[in-house]
Amino acid sequence: MSHTADPPSLDSGTLDLTPAGAGAAQPWRDPAGYWAELARATAHLPAPAGVLSLPALRANTADLLRRANGVPLRLASKSLRVRGAIDALLALPGFQGILAFTLPEALWLARTCPDVVVGYPGTDRGALVQLAADAQLASRVTLMVDDEAQLDLIDSLVPPARRPALRICLDADASWRSPLLGFIGTRRSPVHAPAEVLDLARRIVARPGFRLVGLMMYEGQVAGVGDAVPGSAAMNLLMRQVQRRSMDELRGRRAEIVRQLRGLTDLEFVNGGGTGSVEATGADPSVTEITVGSGIFAGHLFDTYRAFAPAPAAAIGFDVVRRPAPRIATVLGGGWIASGPPGSSRVPQVAWPRGLRLLPREGAGEVQTPLSGRAAAGLAVGDRVWLRHAKSGEPAERLNEFHVVDDGRVTAVLPTYRGEGKAFL
Repeated sequence: MSHTADPPSLDSGTLDLTPAGAGAAQPWRDPAGYWAELARATAHLPAPAGVLSLPALRANTADLLRRANGVPLRLASKSLRVRGAIDALLALPGFQGILAFTLPEALWLARTCPDVVVGYPGTDRGALVQLAADAQLASRVTLMVDDEAQLDLIDSLVPPARRPALRICLDADASWRSPLLGFIGTRRSPVHAPAEVLDLARRIVARPGFRLVGLMMYEGQVAGVGDAVPGSAAMNLLMRQVQRRSMDELRGRRAEIVRQLRGLTDLEFVNGGGTGSVEATGADPSVTEITVGSGIFAGHLFDTYRAFAPAPAAAIGFDVVRRPAPRIATVLGGGWIASGPPGSSRVPQVAWPRGLRLLPREGAGEVQTPLSGRAAAGLAVGDRVWLRHAKSGEPAERLNEFHVVDDGRVTAVLPTYRGEGKAFL
């Protein structure tokens, strides 16, 4: 699909995520009533039915703002992939800008958003040429770089004299190099030490056609790893110690990197963190913004953190289509496995009815998912089972829209990227 088409107009006012404030109803605290209400409101919809609870969305939004304690929040678009939700969040005080995951997506979003940072380096030559040919897009989109070869590629496509200066964010490694445990974190940037970061920054600044405007350091070992996983007491204790020591090391190293970079160029932003590290990242005075996203829809991976307890805002309803045994009910579809290391944490979670579990030898299947347990005996063909995905944004690649439910009825229908005809990665 062409990168040049403007996104169709969406009425972001159909989704008002203004926090409801203290004392607001929390219907998910009564699981039986909560899931029954979602089922009644969407009973007319064919399965799989993607649902967003408006009270839960508002509660999660308010909680992220509270946890950030005044530090601006940048939205990770890959954790939503629903433009109506992105627009509604950006309309709120405390949220600013988008962290996109590909340049084609960033170009699409930048038609309506003036501040889009691409979270990862990319080599889409057509998209790079398009960016270099459009002064407005070049002023709105910031590219991610951690290697001078990425700049060489851009220059080979469009020389500096034939384009506006492109905005650059330097991605520095935020992992912890533990003397005992070794590498702890995510394999991202090759530049780690302050001297390495400064050396690359000097080379960026010295090149015509580029402007170094930002620094990103993503502490995935804190933001993306739960420390309250059920049944893992020893590992949870170890993870808390690792995360604490990792943040202590990172705080000092990041401050030194920022100090040196500010002596070289005018940094507009220093980005860090994720939903799982909002408090820890926000406590670092060198950070000017925190990336969040997953905590809005709240995939079930985020049930395993001590620091916060998001409401289960997003769910998918699948219908029972067969009964192969008295205590087994099979739904059509359901096998939407999340990215990351293979394991039980990446499979969908049965949210309702309680007492259902996957069959060990079949798991969650692409075309069907058999579920066993006491609750299965009471399910009939046509009954709805609610699943929660492990990650927040990935179900949008399988759904055309989410139905927003409030007070027992559907109040908005929000197309996903897929529903708008987009598939970026």
